[in-house]
Amino acid sequence: MNALEIRGLRLRLPGTARPVLDGVDLTVAAGETVALVGESGSGKTLTSRSALRLLPTGATTEGRVLVDGQDVLTMDAAHLRTLRTRKAAMIFQDPRAATNPLRRIGDFLTESVTLTKVMTRAAATERATELLDAVGLPATVLDRYPGQLSGGQLQRVMIAAALMGDPTLLLADEPTTALDVTSQAEVVALLDRLRERFGTGLLFVTHDLGLAAAISDRVCVMYVGRIAETGPADTLFAHPRHPYTAALLAAPPRLDAPAGRLAAIDGQPPDLRQELTGCAFAARCRLATDLCRTRAPEPVAAPADPGHLAACHHSELLEGSAAHA
Repeated sequence: MNALEIRGLRLRLPGTARPVLDGVDLTVAAGETVALVGESGSGKTLTSRSALRLLPTGATTEGRVLVDGQDVLTMDAAHLRTLRTRKAAMIFQDPRAATNPLRRIGDFLTESVTLTKVMTRAAATERATELLDAVGLPATVLDRYPGQLSGGQLQRVMIAAALMGDPTLLLADEPTTALDVTSQAEVVALLDRLRERFGTGLLFVTHDLGLAAAISDRVCVMYVGRIAETGPADTLFAHPRHPYTAALLAAPPRLDAPAGRLAAIDGQPPDLRQELTGCAFAARCRLATDLCRTRAPEPVAAPADPGHLAACHHSELLEGSAAHA
């Protein structure tokens, strides 16, 4: 059974002419790390939050979001509370915004599992101590306040908090954005070790392609609420089959590149207040034809790799090409 299975997810918000998430299909197996990448505003965070039904006010949904086999979108409040405590947990982008500066770390780590009677206070404190050790922090942190910890230490506390209920699914929403490069590398390595140790499925949301390559087994590339391309990380980064993926991979600066203007994706994503006809990336794509502008492409598997899919009418033009060619 998959830790997370999203099928045909559509999410609409008031005031928009088209879905913010438009037919998203995504799976995360137990013990697997899947990176969800794309530009800001592509729908990455909304997709991850749908696994906990943490959705904006007024949002309407279609499709299924299964966590450990249960549909999050249809369950009642009691079952949803149990799922958020025991089955799935999220590491948020800003740990300081997710903690109360007036309460000790020990209270923060144990509150949810004691209030929902998952554990006694003593058992919860013992579990919190074990998890702090697992993330490389001493038990004395339990008596400290958030303001007494560095950003990297507090992010480690957030990871420990997410693991308190022994979840089958861990959702990491850009967990390293506020950290320096050294702390980023430490947190990524830590998440990878914890995934192996606890067998937890990990959905890692990021705009950093380097981090995605370092941590993930598979990658899903998202553009304006749709999955543009998905496949094994090594294959997708070496041989992208969607022009958007290829453009993202060409954008970061490289030491061996000739001096001059940095590569960029011209144009802007389409406005949510306008209906979308055809491929969402057509207006910014060098391969676009009239077919692209009139008919939305379906995901097509690579002939040599059924697990590598791209929603592009002209994916064959990119097959076999290197990411930075």
